[in-house]
Amino acid sequence: MRTAIAISRGKTSFFYLLVLALLMSAAAVSAQPDPEDILDRAEKALGERKDVQRVESRVKRGLITRVSDGAGGEVLLQTSKPDNFNLSFDIRGFETEVGFNGRSAWLRDSREGLRTLTGDRSRDLKAEALYRNWFWTEYKKHKLKITGSESITLDGKPSNAITLTNPLGVSIKLYFDAFDNTLLREEIGTGEGFVAFDYADFRPVNGVKEAFRITALIDGRQYEMRFDQVAHNERIADAEFDFPRDDDQPLPDISKLLTDLRANQDEVERILEDYSYKQDIVKRELTDEGELRIKDSETFQLSFYKGYRIQRLIAKDGRPLSPEEQKEADEDAQDRVREIEKELAKQAEREVSQSSDGTPAREGRQISIAEVLRASKLLNPRRERLKGRKVVVFDFEPDPDFDFKNAKSFLKFFGKTAGVIWIDEEDRQVARIEAVLFDSYKVGGGILAKLRKGASFTLEQERINDEIWLPTFADINLSVRVLLFGGVKVNQLIRSYDFQKFRTEVEDARVDEIPDGDPN
Repeated sequence: MRTAIAISRGKTSFFYLLVLALLMSAAAVSAQPDPEDILDRAEKALGERKDVQRVESRVKRGLITRVSDGAGGEVLLQTSKPDNFNLSFDIRGFETEVGFNGRSAWLRDSREGLRTLTGDRSRDLKAEALYRNWFWTEYKKHKLKITGSESITLDGKPSNAITLTNPLGVSIKLYFDAFDNTLLREEIGTGEGFVAFDYADFRPVNGVKEAFRITALIDGRQYEMRFDQVAHNERIADAEFDFPRDDDQPLPDISKLLTDLRANQDEVERILEDYSYKQDIVKRELTDEGELRIKDSETFQLSFYKGYRIQRLIAKDGRPLSPEEQKEADEDAQDRVREIEKELAKQAEREVSQSSDGTPAREGRQISIAEVLRASKLLNPRRERLKGRKVVVFDFEPDPDFDFKNAKSFLKFFGKTAGVIWIDEEDRQVARIEAVLFDSYKVGGGILAKLRKGASFTLEQERINDEIWLPTFADINLSVRVLLFGGVKVNQLIRSYDFQKFRTEVEDARVDEIPDGDPN
């Protein structure tokens, strides 16, 4: 009897110890860990820091299977720092390839052909390309903000989920094993949708953990990728990331194209004073939850006088100004006209300097895209369609042979940018431009301000009234350090609309009334 009781007590004691251990484990998993600590442990799980930092490029080759029907083929994933990325696979002759070369994002498949990505698809792929090269190891350096952290169960495994969001609002959600800190899953935006990658079969390659099996959800379809070759620091040709060439489409003469661009911009300036339009400027900020929230907005009526822009504020946050506010805004517009007249008078005095052909040196009032392109190296020319129109597309980056040191200020700025530009082939006008600042730009030699690298902007123009190209959209995101005032972040959407043709007349430093029919 005593023996039976002793055994019973022993079992009871063991049972309680087991329950206690499980409860402690559950508590440890359910407790909310520090997000930065999660990322720090996850980086250590990759391998020694020196080994992780040593990886400059990555090549993964293997087989891919479409889960729905078992069809298979080959897959290739390549990355090269700082932000080159390429993923391609072929299943029964249907090819899919996506890439980013540091300037432009592109997609090619057997159904829709080859095209440069724009808008959210371009923005999201650029973010993914940077992540694919660095993962989360330099999230602070790349200005990625931790906007979400939670402990959840993923496919039966306790895990810690972290969401990283860049200044443009692109989020990447990462799931790490709660016990060994290895990466389990990624969820990355692709415009309107997202892709998901589940990782397994980790093996060391040069001291760094690499997943040799990936289950991917791409465009709503599930794929299994199994890699038999994973290599670091192989030399990868730039062409692997560049927009694939299509030699069947001859391109126009580049020199003549730039000449036409300059001439057409001059023509736009000539008739610009016949136009007025409205412009909404929406200021946004990134919340702690990783969402871009509207801070405030302003609506302006824009007109032009002798090549200069005149802005007249007409609404704030979607509401018309009060009579007092409108009176003040009108006076500001009149002051702007007076400033223009003074500037024109000063220019007339300065025009004693002559150009090589004897004509007065022209003070450019608007940035000439043609001049920017002459100072740039144009790469990967191709023909595409944008909004139903034929366009010639180029990647661009600074030309190392151009004399930026003695160039105009705006050219010095563009000497630190790279991106992609769409030129309407028929009208020889810039239809769209996307660019990023890859190095900091000092204003006034750094004495006045410093524009930090990573700044990006997108501009679009459209043909209006079959005679003029005017701006319709801009997305600007930048961070500026201003002397004595600290850092300033600018995140703005600018939309232009309600284009009207009329004639601006300025008398006694007054701006004529806005055309009839304008409620403001």
